[in-house]
Amino acid sequence: MKPVLEHLPKEKEESFVVKYFDYNYYPTPWHYHPEYELVLVTESTGKRFIGDNITGFAPGNLAFIGPNLPHTYQNDEVYLQPKSKLRAKSIVIHFSEESLGKDFMKLPESEPVRQLFNRSVNGLDVNGKTNSIVSKKLEEIVNLTGLKRWFCLMDILVILAESKELSTICKTSMIGNNEKESNRLSVVMNWILQHYEKNIRIGEAAALCGMSENAFSRFFSQRTRKTFSGFVTELRLHKACKLLKENELSVTSICYDCGFNNVSNFNRQFLKEYKMNPVKYRKAFLQTGS
Repeated sequence: MKPVLEHLPKEKEESFVVKYFDYNYYPTPWHYHPEYELVLVTESTGKRFIGDNITGFAPGNLAFIGPNLPHTYQNDEVYLQPKSKLRAKSIVIHFSEESLGKDFMKLPESEPVRQLFNRSVNGLDVNGKTNSIVSKKLEEIVNLTGLKRWFCLMDILVILAESKELSTICKTSMIGNNEKESNRLSVVMNWILQHYEKNIRIGEAAALCGMSENAFSRFFSQRTRKTFSGFVTELRLHKACKLLKENELSVTSICYDCGFNNVSNFNRQFLKEYKMNPVKYRKAFLQTGS
């Protein structure tokens, strides 16, 4: 089976992605992506498939996966039971060389990081004290923003680059390649980013890809870990937060400027995401001055 391309979108003000995932069980299929990935399992057990390697995983399992190396994490059968109360949790970072700076990789000081990246094409398990140190930093980075978060990533990479406790996962290199799907996802992502402030519909996105709505819905959710409507709503809410902080537009104006079709729905979605309504969010921001 060909691996599918996965896309974890980053925010406009971010150069890399940090996600804390909390699922009934890990839903991601056999997939690949052009970014480097650090993944720490914090809760759950199962089988881990990375390239040609299959091993068990448990809490504390930490891997560094190079670009386009196919992989998936599958939970034990007990996690798939309808009444199961077990959780599958992980911290994941996706980043590219561009996330580190335009000419960073050309610096002589970056040689250890270059070597780390070269080794990551076969995947690397992080063991021993290095695992404990990096795991703690991954728990910290989830709550950081801006330069503090970027510096934390750099700390992690330096620790990994200098460690003697990394072991190669795959015996042979394997590169995921599904050009048709890559092109489809690129087209629809660009279209969403250009039009999410308008009243866009899933049928329009499906037509761009030459797919039925049902097929497109499965395609999109498998590759982004979000529904189409959920992804668009998230983009709109992030823009709303920016407008609430940066100007004095009314909540009603911001609602329609961000693509919501009525204020009650906007307030409901905002409350669900941020645990407060837009007015309280603006007041809280002004009070902190942050």
